Amino acid sequence: MKERKTIMEVGSDGIAVITLNDPPLNLLSHDVLVSLKESTELAMQRDDVKAVVITGSNGKFSGGANVSAFGTVPQGGRKVGLWSIDFLTDVFEAARKPIVAAVDGVALGGGLEVAMACHARISTSNAQLGLPELQFGILPGLGGTQRLPRLVGLSKALEMLLASKIVKGEEAYSLGLVDAIAPTSELVNRACSWALCIVEHKKPWISSLYKLDKLEPLAKARIICTSARARAKKQSPNLEFPLACVDVIEEGLVSGPRAGLWKEAETNEELQHSTTSKSLVHIFFAQRATTKVPGVTDQGLQPRKVYKVAVVGGGLMGSGIATALILHNYSVILKEVNEQFLQAGIGRVKANLKSRAKNGNMSLEKLDKTFSLLRGVLEYDSFRDVDLVIEAVTEDILLKQQIFIDLEKYCPPHCVLATNTSTFDLNLVGKRTNVHNQIVGAHFFSPAHVRPLLEIIHTEQTSAQAVLDLINLAKSIKKTAIIVKNSTGFATTRMMFPYSMAATFLVERGADIYKIDQAISKFGMPMGPFRMADLVGFGVATGARANMRKSFSERWYDSKLMQVMQEDDRAGQTNGKGFYVYDGNRKAFPDPEIEKYIEKTRRISGVSIDPKLKSLSEKEIVEMLFFPVVNESCRILAEGIAIKASDLDVASVMGFGFPAYRGGIIFWADSIGPKYICSKLVEWSRIYGKIFEPCAYLKERASRDVPLGASLEQATSRL
Repeated sequence: MKERKTIMEVGSDGIAVITLNDPPLNLLSHDVLVSLKESTELAMQRDDVKAVVITGSNGKFSGGANVSAFGTVPQGGRKVGLWSIDFLTDVFEAARKPIVAAVDGVALGGGLEVAMACHARISTSNAQLGLPELQFGILPGLGGTQRLPRLVGLSKALEMLLASKIVKGEEAYSLGLVDAIAPTSELVNRACSWALCIVEHKKPWISSLYKLDKLEPLAKARIICTSARARAKKQSPNLEFPLACVDVIEEGLVSGPRAGLWKEAETNEELQHSTTSKSLVHIFFAQRATTKVPGVTDQGLQPRKVYKVAVVGGGLMGSGIATALILHNYSVILKEVNEQFLQAGIGRVKANLKSRAKNGNMSLEKLDKTFSLLRGVLEYDSFRDVDLVIEAVTEDILLKQQIFIDLEKYCPPHCVLATNTSTFDLNLVGKRTNVHNQIVGAHFFSPAHVRPLLEIIHTEQTSAQAVLDLINLAKSIKKTAIIVKNSTGFATTRMMFPYSMAATFLVERGADIYKIDQAISKFGMPMGPFRMADLVGFGVATGARANMRKSFSERWYDSKLMQVMQEDDRAGQTNGKGFYVYDGNRKAFPDPEIEKYIEKTRRISGVSIDPKLKSLSEKEIVEMLFFPVVNESCRILAEGIAIKASDLDVASVMGFGFPAYRGGIIFWADSIGPKYICSKLVEWSRIYGKIFEPCAYLKERASRDVPLGASLEQATSRL
């Protein structure tokens, strides 16, 4: 007998409490919706039932639809979108007995849509409510585009929908999304009382779909929708689903909510099968898959508690790491070599906190409390009781080696010793120590307190316990961690070095710097390679390039452009002069003088302008910069540096800003096809040399038409 996904209990007061029962999140699968429909219809038929309360088991109302089911046809061929009209509107909301939602834990996506179709909503203060479907490239599919504006007003609804914003119960109450707040212990009883009050005409019986008091007049509503479209186009020029969301909402305002429901269902059906939605769903699951690490998370080990962390180096990276740690209540020691550098580092941390306070993300009281977790030191004596050290000094191997000698001397035996290097082989960093099992890479991305990725690197000797401890730390400071094997540049820096290399190669042969940056920005990157080089700073960039060149000299293009510019005191955004020039507000402007540095570089390198490269289309620019990244990613997979292809997708999106709606570098490459990518690289390598030569892994996959992201087992099964 099939287990029921809802439980109905009728009390002596005549209230039928229907509990969604598919833990842990009571996701609205086809079976759950069918069970809810059957229970609701039964409650309506029973003479002893006066009203209904809907709640969820396990302290959670409902986490919404199962993301893995997006784009699939449910059992029986019934489209999920039609539940919105056939059931939630025509049966549930139109019921002849009032229905009240008792919301605890989460009411997200379809879960909130079910709650909004009820005639009242009672919530706990910390419950999370929202419609986050747009982060998957689709719309709410159970009437959310129509009911949310009628409950909270059009402007607020657009804000919540387009930003996938989640609000807590207290804010939901202030917006009108819920009708009352109750403690968890009293939630269901309070909802039952409210339902009885509706029966007795002491509380209003409200159908959200036809509520009008929060809606603006139609003329004003259309202006709001037009403004929302303009903002969406500016923020996400390559995306159609935000505009589709506004269109669906406006349809309901102009033609009535039922017309809006039908347009929502039809639009959602199209969006669920779009490449954009498939890409966003892929990156969602890829991010969650990073937590499973063979040889680490499957060993039965438990992460050790980290109470105290030391950060060595108070520069931009070190101060950012320290900020990230104290923001999550870690006690942090920041070490520098002298008082001047120490005060500068502490000042950077405080400035980071003040920036959060200025943006309304932190109260001044919280700022002071958080800042008190930081202590600056000039010596290693206070390192004797730390649980973790993160070294974050400049990319100088001798300096790093000396620091790790000192750390071995002063830190306790259990302490994890991490380096934030982005390029150096960890065996080289710890070469002069005897604690190789404790040494691990912790590669943060700048600014470390903002960027969501942490690349964790292990050597053959690093203990699984040390890696697990760092994975747990990443989770506690809200970072997504990818685990990779040790090598020069690891996975993230290594996969992207051909990107900037190809960019300078093209410029020296005639391509326009600003056209390249414009093409890459239009593709969806936060900024182009030259604007990014300015932001990072030429000193950091040239240091990293020098180390990478030693390991990958056979396919390296040694551009002198940045060196030539540095000789003329150009350092990037830090001194206002780089590939761009900057005003006092750090706004970037193209610089006509840049051509003289390019001409000088051409003379030094002995290269000339190539008419084909000078007139590249935007599509060709994207391909010539990113196909080499795909190629290097294939080498990383072939060498086993990354555990799985999806980890490189996560790294490209969360580490370098590759557009999530393209699914990450490997997913995007597979959407184009390995055959095409390989053929273009073969063509370019014949003309321009080894920097474009496809690797064996890519050629082999292309020859058999096997996706680059397929595992070895999957690839073999297609033979």
